[in-house]
Amino acid sequence: MVSACVVVAAVAVLAARMVVQAAAALVEAWPVLLAFAVLAGALVAWRAAGSIAAGRRTAERLATLCISPAQLDAMDDRAFEEAMRSLLVRDGWRARRVGGRGDQAADVIGEHPRLGRLVIQAKHTTVGGKVGSRVMYEVKGTAGPVHRARHAIVVTNGTFTRDAMRWGERHEVHWVDRVRLRRWAEDGIALHELLGLTARPGRFGRVA
Repeated sequence: MVSACVVVAAVAVLAARMVVQAAAALVEAWPVLLAFAVLAGALVAWRAAGSIAAGRRTAERLATLCISPAQLDAMDDRAFEEAMRSLLVRDGWRARRVGGRGDQAADVIGEHPRLGRLVIQAKHTTVGGKVGSRVMYEVKGTAGPVHRARHAIVVTNGTFTRDAMRWGERHEVHWVDRVRLRRWAEDGIALHELLGLTARPGRFGRVA
């Protein structure tokens, strides 16, 4: 019985020492812990502010222009190209329609002070229509050498063949199919955000 009491007392003393040591360590480390807490709080606040700002920008874009898939389907080729130009302007680009004879695979050209120049080849088709690889080849061949663009994009209200999408991804020709077009035109996501366009250095499309 006495032995058991001694063991209990020893354990209690050891536990008390551990508590005292832990408390002392916390007292010494509190500035570091406080700094981490402040940084964590600031990061959470920054992310929340960014999310709120992104939502506000999207709402502002939608208030400026919102085009549904049905409206896009009802357009002719020229109106579809004009819609692409208007959507770029909504997103903060200077844009002009250049489609027509001799357009050399560019229907719309956009300029951005940070992201450079892009060209859009617009392919208006019937619902369910598919765009093949040939269009991707043509856009790739003229976007930089002819139009001096950093970003080449093909947009359709239909879909792309699997080969076209794979080729575009390998050779940096962005594609916007019906699903992505809806996110751009109707949901208000800016095209450069949707495609992740960056201002990486390049031979063409130098930013002023």
